[in-house]
Amino acid sequence: MTITCISPIDGSTYATREPLSGAEAADAAARARAAQKDWAARPLQERVDLVLGALAEIEKTQDRMTTELAHQMGRPIRYGGEFGGLKERTIHMAKIAAEALAPEVVEDSAAFTRKIAREPHGVVFVVAPWNYPYMTANNTIAPALIAGNAVILKHAAQTILVGEHLAEAYHAAGVPKDVFQNVVLDHATTAELIANRAFDFVNFTGSVGGGQAMERAAAGTFTGVATELGGKDPGYVRADANLEAAVDTLMDGAMFNAGQCCCGIERIYVHESLYDAFVEKAVAWVRQQKLGNPLDKDTTMGPMANVRFASEVRAQIEEAIAAGATTHIEKMAADDGGAYLTPQVLTDVTHDMRVMRDESFGPVVGIMPVKDDEEAIRLMNDSEFGLTAAIFTADAEAAEAIARRLETGTVFMNRADYLDPALCWTGCKNTGRGAGLSELGYLALTRPKSYHFKKA
Repeated sequence: MTITCISPIDGSTYATREPLSGAEAADAAARARAAQKDWAARPLQERVDLVLGALAEIEKTQDRMTTELAHQMGRPIRYGGEFGGLKERTIHMAKIAAEALAPEVVEDSAAFTRKIAREPHGVVFVVAPWNYPYMTANNTIAPALIAGNAVILKHAAQTILVGEHLAEAYHAAGVPKDVFQNVVLDHATTAELIANRAFDFVNFTGSVGGGQAMERAAAGTFTGVATELGGKDPGYVRADANLEAAVDTLMDGAMFNAGQCCCGIERIYVHESLYDAFVEKAVAWVRQQKLGNPLDKDTTMGPMANVRFASEVRAQIEEAIAAGATTHIEKMAADDGGAYLTPQVLTDVTHDMRVMRDESFGPVVGIMPVKDDEEAIRLMNDSEFGLTAAIFTADAEAAEAIARRLETGTVFMNRADYLDPALCWTGCKNTGRGAGLSELGYLALTRPKSYHFKKA
C-alpha cells in the first residue's frame, strides 16, 4: 500500500512513499534499541548540543518548511512555517534538561546515599499529526533524545515530508542515524510493532479512534502510551472582559490554520450583556479574512488539509442550519465545495447540535449567550473532551475560581490557542492522557530508578 499526500491546493499528488515491510520495520526498531545505550552514555550536554544543532539546521531551511507546508496541508506562506514555535519549545526544553533530569537526593551522608535517578525508557515511538507537524513531533523528539532515548518517528501521511526534513536535520547535526529514525509505516505494521514490544514508550497525537488503536495494540505489553486526542475547546467572555481583545484573541484562536489547531477555539460563551456586540465584531473580524491559495502572500486562510476534513465541517454546519442555527458569513469566492471552505460564525446554536459537541477541527465557531458564570461553567464542561479553556475577564480571582471547576488540561485567562513550553501540556476525558513539555515532559520520557546504598 502506497502512502500518498494529496495537496489541498489543487488535489494533485504531492508525494508518495512506500511503507516498510514488517521485517524492515522490526529491523529499524532493533537498530534503534542497539544504538540507544551508547547514546544514553554520552554526556547530557553533548546530547543537548546535538539537538540544538538540529534546530540550527532547520533554521537554514525555513523556506523549505514554509513552502512544503503550504503544499502538504495548506498553511499560507505568509505565516512562515513553524520555526518560531519550534525554536521556543526546543530551546526551553534544552535549557531545563539538566535540572529536570538531575537525581533527587534524599540522603547523602557517611552512612547512606539515597536518591531517585531518571532512566531513559529506551526506544520512544512518536506518531505525529499533520496540523502542526514540526512542533508537535519535536515536542517529544527533542526531550526524548536529550533524556537519552532513541526515537522512531512515524509522521502523518498528509505531512510525510516533514518527517524526512526532521531526520535530515538531526542527522546533519550529528545525531546517529539509528538513534533517530523517520519511518513510513502502515497501520497494521504499526500495531504489530507495538504489540511485539518494539518500543518502550509511545507518544501519539491524533484522533480518539487512533488513540484507542494505540492502546489496544499495547494492551498487555506494559508499554506506556501517552495520547493527545480530540478537543472542543471553549472560550468564555465575562461581563467585565475587554471586548476588543476577546474578539481578536478568540476569533484568531478559532480561525488560524483554517481552524485546524489542537487547542483551537470551537465554541464561545458570551455574557448576555456583551453578546450582541461580540457577535457583531466577530463577524466583522471573519469577513476580513481572505480565503485562497496558500502560495499567495495575500491569503490569510488556506484550504483545509484534505477534502474529507472540509466535508465533515460542512456537514456539521448544514446540520446546525437545519436545526435552527443562523450563519453570518456569505460564501467566499474561493470556496470550491472541496478543501477551500468559507469560515463560518454560527449563532442560535445549542448543545443538541454536533457543531457544539463533536470536534470540528475547521474554521467554524458557535457563539451562545450566557447569563452568569454558573451557566458558562456548565456549558464549558458539557463536552467529552478536555484540552484547554479560555476565560476573558478583568478579575483574576474570579478566573481562578472558575478555572478550578473546569474539566480541562489548561486554563487560559485573556489568551487562547497557545502552548507554553514551561507548562505541562496535558488533557483529560477523551482528549487523552499524558504530560508533554515542561519538567513533567522529562518525567514522562524517563522512568524513576532508586539508589539505596548503605556505606557502613
